[in-house]
Amino acid sequence: MVYETGNETIDDALERVVAGERLDRTDGLALLAQPVGPLAEAGAAVRDRFGDGTVDACSIVNAKAGNCAEDCGFCAQSVHFDTGIDTYEFIGPERVLEAAKRAERDGAQRFGIVVAEKGVSKDHRPEEWAEVLESIRLVREECTLEIDASLGILTEEEAEILATEGIQHYNHNIETSPRYFPEIVDTHRFEDRVKTLEVAKEAGMDLCAGVILGMGETPTDRVEAAIALQEIGISSLPVNVLNPIEGTPLAEQDVEITTEEILKTVAVYKLLHPESRVRLTGGREANLAPDEQHLPLEAGADGLLTGDYLTTAGQSPAEDLEIVERAGLEPNRAVNEFDPEAIKTRHAEAGASTAETAASTGTEPSDD
Repeated sequence: MVYETGNETIDDALERVVAGERLDRTDGLALLAQPVGPLAEAGAAVRDRFGDGTVDACSIVNAKAGNCAEDCGFCAQSVHFDTGIDTYEFIGPERVLEAAKRAERDGAQRFGIVVAEKGVSKDHRPEEWAEVLESIRLVREECTLEIDASLGILTEEEAEILATEGIQHYNHNIETSPRYFPEIVDTHRFEDRVKTLEVAKEAGMDLCAGVILGMGETPTDRVEAAIALQEIGISSLPVNVLNPIEGTPLAEQDVEITTEEILKTVAVYKLLHPESRVRLTGGREANLAPDEQHLPLEAGADGLLTGDYLTTAGQSPAEDLEIVERAGLEPNRAVNEFDPEAIKTRHAEAGASTAETAASTGTEPSDD
């Protein structure tokens, strides 16, 4: 045993994880019922055992915003809801490259190209598809970043092309458990999301797939979602926490999620996915106080989405670096070598009101 918390249930699970055993649904439910303190210690112990001691930062660009035909109840970009966001078509390769260069300057290791639609279609929207591919080529040629994409549902042919062009990670969140998914989305099925992840993986891309907490799901749903992701096989597990957007159905729900619930879920996810990055993403600033944001990192998380989100503003990469330091960890610099102090200085001089981050497209930055 490399570490003991003093909690028999947690220590048994921790020992099995360290020995290479994969925990199951029963384990996850039992762990989620344990006290947050020792559970967070166990999550951190697993991260230290299987990770490299760093927090990996990714950044995104909202490359096509709004007018999505899907009806995901949390999403400000759905055409079904009146949320007042700015909408625009694909911003073009040059502006994607500008965003990637900002992400690179801000210390990101990965850069994600995101579009709001059911799927970027090679056959139905060939001009847009060509622009996406040209964007990938420009970023690959001019930046050191790993390139991610979140382009919706893929065909096998599209996935193979994206992998060949240099997409290293494909993001397609499952959002919640198979049981609860129909409560959130009507226009497609949980199985549709799983199929795209399988297609992307078969083409050779690593998978970035996660959840949104605080949508009215039960603790059991949170565990079931993590087990579904085990079966798929992922390298990065983004943990969003709902930031209700006015005009969306979920903004009308009277649902709250506590800091303790967030920390326990992060820790359990790390125990269920010891070799994956558990990444804090949208909604963390809205659901955690400034002096709490380092706590999920102390509970086993080892990744962040830094800068702006899809339709809501995030905090500055300089602030995120300070959160990483507060947790006693180091930023990952394996792909993009950078000076953290230079980033802090640049953002301090620019001021929070004028500093641009990667998701800023010149229109409306954002979240889902």
